[in-house]
Amino acid sequence: QVQLVESGGGLVQAGGSLRLSCTAVTRTFSSSAMGWFRQAPGKEREFVAGITWSGGITRFAESVKGRFTISRDNSKNTVYLQMNSLKPEDTAVYYCATGGGLATMSVTPDYWGQGTQVTVSS
Repeated sequence: QVQLVESGGGLVQAGGSLRLSCTAVTRTFSSSAMGWFRQAPGKEREFVAGITWSGGITRFAESVKGRFTISRDNSKNTVYLQMNSLKPEDTAVYYCATGGGLATMSVTPDYWGQGTQVTVSS
């Protein structure tokens, strides 16, 4: 069982930046990909960004390419999502996720965090 604990959400003006963090609390070592999804009001949850265990490969949704970066620190079981040049349409609840390889995790993760609210004002 893996518990994902997120932090870093909040309110920011358009053009600003936020960094989300997600720490995996687990009793067993796992070499899974980690990533982020988001869900805006009235919309389905969508993939935002993912990173392999080694950190060597990343994947981003088209809507965030060039603005968001993802990184991880395996010594801390933590993944980060740096969000720059934020837009009002980035407003959503952001969920951390993990499980399996990057391709699998980006579609059907095994574990989800509770979510953290990101609100971008215009």
